[in-house]
Amino acid sequence: MTRKLFVTTALPYANAAFHIGHMMEYIQADIWVRYQRMQRDGDAQREVHFVGADDTHGTPIMIAAEKEGITPQEFVAKIAAGRAQYLDGFHIAFDNWYSTDSPENVELSQGIYRKLRDTGLISTKVVDRFFDPVKGMFLADRNIKGECPKCGAKDQYGDNCEVCGAAYQPTELVNPFSVFTGSTPILKPSEQYFFKLSDPRCFQFLRDWLNTPGRLQPEMVNKVSEWLGEAGEKLADWDISRDAPYFGIPIPDAPGKFFYVWLDAPVGYLASLKNYCEKKGMDFNALLNDPATEQIHFIGKDIVSFHLLFWPAMLKFADHPVIDKLKVNVHGHLTVNNEKMSKSRGTGISPLRYLNLGMNPEWLRYYIAFKLNSKVEDLDFTGEDFVARVNSDLIGKYVNIASRCAGFITKKFDGKLASSLSDNAQAWIKRALVTDAGAERQASIAAHFEAREFGKALREIMEVADITNQYVDDNKPWVLAKDEAKLAELHDVCTTALILFRQLTIMLSPVLPGVAANVRKFLNDAQLVWADTEVSTGAVWNTMLGRTIGAYDHLMKRVEPKMIDDLFDAPAPAAAGAVAAAKPEKAAKAKAAPAVAVTETGIEVIAPEISVDDFFKVDLRIAKIVNCEHVEGSDKLLRLTLDAGEGRMRNVFSGIKSMYQPEDLIGKLTVLVANLAPRKMKFGISEGMVMAASAVDEKANPGIYILNPWPGATPGMRIS
Repeated sequence: MTRKLFVTTALPYANAAFHIGHMMEYIQADIWVRYQRMQRDGDAQREVHFVGADDTHGTPIMIAAEKEGITPQEFVAKIAAGRAQYLDGFHIAFDNWYSTDSPENVELSQGIYRKLRDTGLISTKVVDRFFDPVKGMFLADRNIKGECPKCGAKDQYGDNCEVCGAAYQPTELVNPFSVFTGSTPILKPSEQYFFKLSDPRCFQFLRDWLNTPGRLQPEMVNKVSEWLGEAGEKLADWDISRDAPYFGIPIPDAPGKFFYVWLDAPVGYLASLKNYCEKKGMDFNALLNDPATEQIHFIGKDIVSFHLLFWPAMLKFADHPVIDKLKVNVHGHLTVNNEKMSKSRGTGISPLRYLNLGMNPEWLRYYIAFKLNSKVEDLDFTGEDFVARVNSDLIGKYVNIASRCAGFITKKFDGKLASSLSDNAQAWIKRALVTDAGAERQASIAAHFEAREFGKALREIMEVADITNQYVDDNKPWVLAKDEAKLAELHDVCTTALILFRQLTIMLSPVLPGVAANVRKFLNDAQLVWADTEVSTGAVWNTMLGRTIGAYDHLMKRVEPKMIDDLFDAPAPAAAGAVAAAKPEKAAKAKAAPAVAVTETGIEVIAPEISVDDFFKVDLRIAKIVNCEHVEGSDKLLRLTLDAGEGRMRNVFSGIKSMYQPEDLIGKLTVLVANLAPRKMKFGISEGMVMAASAVDEKANPGIYILNPWPGATPGMRIS
């Protein structure tokens, strides 16, 4: 039976660009998908459908759109328009990218709700909900923060704790506050709709579902079993409704009520597949009901409570066929130097900056894959380790084989490989591709890819590369080429090396699809197929012998350490309150910066005392923003044209794009550091910097706010 795989990842919330954590998850899923697409079940190629979508509903998007004076749909469209540069940039090949704000998701979500209602698993009751007295609206879970009621972690959202993973009601938060106004919310009564997760039927199903072999990693089975309790006593009913105003899907027959975003977001996986099926002329229902179909889902450990409790129970009691074929792969977080990523600490990595710096996306794909396994473990990015791993494995071991041997085939043999191999050459091929116990390495490597043990797969692939390089070193083709009497031996050696290089490329192609595509052209391969890695059938060399190949072109360059310095986000400066938003510092300086002390509210403590003379060294001037525009190729900068009363205009780049639209700043006054030396940047010369306020703790106090002088100030006035 041919396997049919429906592969999904967690949906990114459509209020911001992708961050590096998204890229890690998508790279992991993409590698697994590419491996599966190389496999065959009997004579048929495995069928794989890889779909994603933006998670678009909820109050944060509604508020953000309101701030910009556009509709939520227009706001989401702007975010969605920027997705392709990330996905294409890192070779992530989704078959379909969609949105939860879609007709398919409305139809599927409301259909699931009606079935749950008909089975008696929906109830209503009047409950107290948090209400922002300043904003004048009920607050969604993600619009409330406070201390986790389970572990005491601060700055946690109102639905689940990112530290201990516990799920709870927002009213359980300790010291709650509104993320919009910072005010303490009050409780107001409201009729809400609940999914009765406490029903004994849900406990019985979840216990059996979680313990189905192969469904989850063992550590996740143990974790979720703790949440269930011995007899389901820990399961609480789940509030699935939100009050208007709310950007979401209306609850049928309940005016003014909308589905909580966590109900319709997971249904978005099915909605994207349905949309894809419609585009391809496929039968959506037939695919889901096919016994050969499986759904494989990749998520981070911070959202497992929704995906391993609410989601499966919802699917089960809506009689959805996918529930019996669902497997969930949970991964850890991406850290930098063993610290949680934070721009303020200089441990943030922008994927777009990575690409804009000209760094090869397949360096990152390989590095992430090398560190990934099937366990729920954090993956740490270390600059020095990244440089060493990529340069050692990909350049020193893999690419090195082709660069040392391909040229001889072109120069000495008109690009034609040998038509046969010596016994010694065949023995070396078998030594590289078959273990001492007689097992073919490709089978072991395939098993590692299947089990998501990517690190183990790559280590074994590099063992093949080591043996291949040893073969080249022992036979020294550069020496053989100097002796006309040894041309046949040279032909044999270089052909053997390129045969093994092709094997390495096939096995690395799920991780390095771009390089593999270039190798395929260079070796004149119609396609790279996993079946060609089988030694016992002779496929390893039979398709290569006597073949004419193209001229070798350089496949990959080394990582330069300076690139790593340029990659990292700079930490916040030590000065209190005001930050220079115009001038991101290099990581080299960031590493030397002292740690910043922070108060409980996330604000930096006051800096050491200075003299008046020290203060007057900085010339602060009132400046008028005459023009403001986006900077092409930058996801952080705005270009400001400033009038500081000098009789000329200044050009200043400012990293405030996340907070302001250009048109909102034109005509406003701000504060300029006027005597700062001009700085040459990638996008032009920056002649000073505008002043802005921010907090070290971006969660507690999000945003960057430029200083705006009181009306009456004029350009050129000095601040003293």
